[in-house]
Amino acid sequence: MTDEHLTSLGTQPDFTRVITALHHQEPDRVPLAEAIVDYKIMSRFLCKPVTDEDVTSQVEFWTKAGYDFIPLTVGMMRPGGVTIDSQISKVIQKSLMKDSPDDDSEDWNVWKKSRIITEEDLDTFPWEEAAKMDLSKFYEVQASLPTGMKIIAMSGKIFTLTWMLMGFENFAVNLKLNPRFVVKVVEKVAQIQLDGLRQVTQIPNLAAVWAVDDLAFSSGSIVRPQAFREFLFPWYEEFGKICREKDLYFFFHSDGVLWELIEDLVAFGVNALHPIDPTCMDIEDVKAKVKNRIAIIGNISNELLENGTPQEVEELTKVRLRKLAPGGGYCLGAGNSVPDWANIENYRAMIETCLRYGKYPINI
Repeated sequence: MTDEHLTSLGTQPDFTRVITALHHQEPDRVPLAEAIVDYKIMSRFLCKPVTDEDVTSQVEFWTKAGYDFIPLTVGMMRPGGVTIDSQISKVIQKSLMKDSPDDDSEDWNVWKKSRIITEEDLDTFPWEEAAKMDLSKFYEVQASLPTGMKIIAMSGKIFTLTWMLMGFENFAVNLKLNPRFVVKVVEKVAQIQLDGLRQVTQIPNLAAVWAVDDLAFSSGSIVRPQAFREFLFPWYEEFGKICREKDLYFFFHSDGVLWELIEDLVAFGVNALHPIDPTCMDIEDVKAKVKNRIAIIGNISNELLENGTPQEVEELTKVRLRKLAPGGGYCLGAGNSVPDWANIENYRAMIETCLRYGKYPINI
């Protein structure tokens, strides 16, 4: 698939395409949308290295692949980069190296080792350092954005970062026996994430905020829905409020079975839900339930992107377009993210099929 071929299929970015779909109307074609595409996939797609620091090449990828936005992270944890390369892990590393420069890297990997076990840990954690936001990419990217392309700020992970910092077993025990302690940790994390969000809303060409926070397993909510309503959802209500005040759209990502939580997401102002986990949710049932109250994104199986054939990916993509795209309210993408282990030809088949067959009116 050459650059000229892609261009002929309609890869000129235009974020009004996404806006139209979010409002459950039909744009020129179904928008493509991903929260994460691994840099290795970007590199294979462009046939040249793409790195975290190289925003110019990132813009080139998102443009040539047919997207109408580029996602950039604001906050302590990059979606997908929840371990060594996340800002919070670097903060922990910096703090540890001050006292123990020979510590193994796993000691500051937030996924591998919990940091906040006691109230004293909470008080001594380097929160001030963690709160320092590097928004340089949001400014650097401005010169590279083609006409029509916007930025989506990736944030959230309030719940995920809380339990990672505490360790899940310790988090669960305290949620039962000492919920006030959990609330204190959540508050620290949420305030930093919200402060970062407030800062980034002042930046030109920002169109939306995409909160990424896994709330469910394949069997249901990770904690009782009522617990989320008490300690987490008020913070995301504030996310929604800020978005509305700044005329930004609000996307939300969570894997797992979300049936018990969908009404909460609608209530605190989410405009689009991602990815409608294909391992445990039927996206057609979700669309029937939410109707025109919220748009839906994703659902092309990651397992198929890894192990299927381009023909199988094409067929599933056509089914999703045929069943979900009429009337708007749908953006096509993977069933989680596009990780480094995805087959590049399968990924190409997904986006090319959307570009070719996703033109309105849908006729597949």
